[in-house]
Amino acid sequence: MESSSGTQFGRRLRELRQSRGLTLEELAEASGVSGRAIGDMERGRSLRPRRGTIAALAQGLGLDESIHADLLSIARASRPVAGPSGSVVPPHQLPRGVRDFVGRRAELDLLRDVAHRHLEDTDAPDRGRAVAPPVAVVCGSPGSGKTTLAIRLAEECGTSFTDGAFLVDMRGLDSHPLPVDDAVVRLLRAWGVGDLDVAQLNSEERLARYHAMAAELRAVVILDNAGGESQVRPLLPRTGRMLMVVTSRRTLAGLEGVQRVELGALSEPESASLLRAVVGAGRVDAEPEAARSVTELCGHLPLALRVAANWAATRSNWSLQRLATRLNDENRRLDLLSAGDLRVNSAFSLSYSRLAAGAARMFRLLSQVPGGDFSVPLAAVLADTAIPEAEDVLEELLEAGLLATHHEDRYRLHDLLCLYARSRHQLEDSPQESAANAARLRTWLLDTAVLAGRWYEPGYGAPAPDPLRLVALDSHQQALQWIKAESDNWSAAFHAAAADGEHAKVVEVAEAMHWFSDNWVSSGLWVDIYERAAEASASLGDPALEATHRNYLSWAYWACERRHDDAVAAAERALVLAGTAGDVIQEAWAHTYLGSLLSRVGDLSRAADSARRAMDLFAKADEINGYLQACNVAIDSLASADRTDEAIETYVEVMAVLADARNLDRIPSNVRDVTTLIAAYHVSFAYLAREDWRDLVDVLRPISGQFEALGWDKQEGKVHLYLARALTQLGELASATAELHRVLVLEGRVPPALVEEARSCLKALTEARSSSIGPDPTS
Repeated sequence: MESSSGTQFGRRLRELRQSRGLTLEELAEASGVSGRAIGDMERGRSLRPRRGTIAALAQGLGLDESIHADLLSIARASRPVAGPSGSVVPPHQLPRGVRDFVGRRAELDLLRDVAHRHLEDTDAPDRGRAVAPPVAVVCGSPGSGKTTLAIRLAEECGTSFTDGAFLVDMRGLDSHPLPVDDAVVRLLRAWGVGDLDVAQLNSEERLARYHAMAAELRAVVILDNAGGESQVRPLLPRTGRMLMVVTSRRTLAGLEGVQRVELGALSEPESASLLRAVVGAGRVDAEPEAARSVTELCGHLPLALRVAANWAATRSNWSLQRLATRLNDENRRLDLLSAGDLRVNSAFSLSYSRLAAGAARMFRLLSQVPGGDFSVPLAAVLADTAIPEAEDVLEELLEAGLLATHHEDRYRLHDLLCLYARSRHQLEDSPQESAANAARLRTWLLDTAVLAGRWYEPGYGAPAPDPLRLVALDSHQQALQWIKAESDNWSAAFHAAAADGEHAKVVEVAEAMHWFSDNWVSSGLWVDIYERAAEASASLGDPALEATHRNYLSWAYWACERRHDDAVAAAERALVLAGTAGDVIQEAWAHTYLGSLLSRVGDLSRAADSARRAMDLFAKADEINGYLQACNVAIDSLASADRTDEAIETYVEVMAVLADARNLDRIPSNVRDVTTLIAAYHVSFAYLAREDWRDLVDVLRPISGQFEALGWDKQEGKVHLYLARALTQLGELASATAELHRVLVLEGRVPPALVEEARSCLKALTEARSSSIGPDPTS
């Protein structure tokens, strides 16, 4: 049975062919698509023609852009509906491997043997996990297939490495490669460590946590596109069952004890196999000399071969000799893209020259994407087109081998192709057009970042419905997903705005991200953003605004980088600026941050007094959300300073404010929930110090499990440990035992001292059910 959409496409194709007076054979000759394939499409037997095929037919028919777009829209009707915009795959997930992988068998066999031998060694009872894990360095020229080989190895070894496979792009070719600490953070988050737990550790502690977890994992980790030894060496696993694969254009000769695999060009048989896999064995075997010419003109480089082969696959009526002739004619273009004596630009030029105008323009524009990967909506904005049309051209580029998938719903350009696209952009697009495209993309990225960030800010929440919005921002989760997925792109746009002196926009974006930033403390973004926002505020000559962003900067210095002195200096500067401007609220925030910072260095009484001063100022300004945060700082400082009566009085005060019906609409639900959680946790120290066991149970039981849901594992472990202590004193030994077992479940995610304390307490309970739970866990 023929599909109606397929029939509609076929009828339209036949109309266009006949209107131009072409036979099937003539259209086949002009387009490179076989006459049989065209006939199947016209009769509705081929219901989903590839976009590259449609582009070839459009060129053969001499269609203008509007008719070509109409043909694409008809074909699109048969496409399955895509998933919701805004869905984000975790950043550590491997990109999709190529299904027609060929060659590199010797390299794969060697690496697989190294991995399996190591697993056999570590699984041996007399050796355990003390054996140093293997590290493979896959090096080679651009486009030689290093990443593809690493992903293939991870796929083939997947059943042996049961904890999964993880890839981190080290961005070794960028002007600012990924710092080691950022790579550690990304892997820790991928392994389930909570964002706040990661942020509370300094760089050395994070690295230690990384190595402790790596020693326990049976996983493959790919450090892709490494720039040098110093970027990789700190990440090499010391013990355990991990397999680490590093890809780099350099040999990384300074790394010792690694298995080095250097990829050159493919052999002639391997190149032929790749052509056969993509183009079809029949066509390659029918023209062995022409196939050999194609592989030679591509320098036997996998990337160039795949680009050329994908081009030929959509033109099934063209001979390989015709392909070879095309490659030979165009091999002088852009010699700067040659890798040594490999003329990879020949294949790029050929595929590019056969793209439809819209796809060629999109390819050029993608060189302006500031980040490493991008989504369909971003591409649509850059090209100033609708999402369906953007999807079409991206898929056409994907089929032509000029684009790669990245984490399922995102795309990226290989660095060589990005260079090529940039060179075509400079040759074919005017500086005015380029500037307009960049400005349009920057505006969209920053405006969307503001909308997404403000989801978390009291008084804003969900943006107003807008049918023209290209991404879904209907929930906190969708906003968070967009901010994280596009962080490289919107932060680059932010930096560009700062460099261009767009002070108001810089401040607007930074302000919008303030309430969100707590949800991604370990992102590495916030210090830089609030430094620039403070500078922009100063340039605007607004002391109150500068005080606001100096306060945010104080938070970022401490929460993100543990720079205590810088954080204090920023808060003190904010206090002066707020006093000059007469801004009571920013004075209150400065006192709040100073109170928290003083508490960190043990100056507890001053910290408590500063927090109480902040509470009074917030109350004077009737700023209830700031008041609640200052209350939590005060409870923490007072309890730690043994001013337990004041701590409990402040807690009671907070609970009364939260329960007051007049405040129901003034306190957002997320602020209410976090305030309740943190206040209960902090006041538990006061009850613990006073040995008020029943009150301790009453405040901790309602929050049990909530810290774990947020990824705050250390706090969750302490909640269970304190509950166990109180329950033991109250004689509820079975419940106390259950709480201690909950601490043990968190092993590997909480400090070892907590786990050891729980074990000691369990032993004590077993030996003497009436004994105390043991040493004070707050000591």
